[in-house]
Amino acid sequence: FPFGHGLSYTTYSYSGLKVTPGKNPKVTFTVKNTGKRDGAEVAQIYAALPASAAEPPKRLVGFNKVWLKAGESKEVTVEVNPKYLSIFNVEQNGWQLLSGEYSFMVGGSSQSLPLKQSVTLN
Repeated sequence: FPFGHGLSYTTYSYSGLKVTPGKNPKVTFTVKNTGKRDGAEVAQIYAALPASAAEPPKRLVGFNKVWLKAGESKEVTVEVNPKYLSIFNVEQNGWQLLSGEYSFMVGGSSQSLPLKQSVTLN
């Protein structure tokens, strides 16, 4: 099963993704409990680094547990630590945030990421 699968007894939907670039990028979105029971969803944020990073296709860079009553919606904002978007540069012996296009994906599991937005980070 994918990371995050089967953690609740209800269902959720995601909408309204907005990524604000900056030193600590902010990822804002809305989670709605579309089921008939109250529940908690662990919203997961993944990022795909620029192609020049030669890294795996995505990595977990943030999450937030959201408690929702049946039918309730909440806007969630997660500030992403730039170290989670960085690669280790062996020559400089330190972490490096590459300039380029980063794709942010949001959803309830690593295999269910309905929201996606790309931004350029410098």
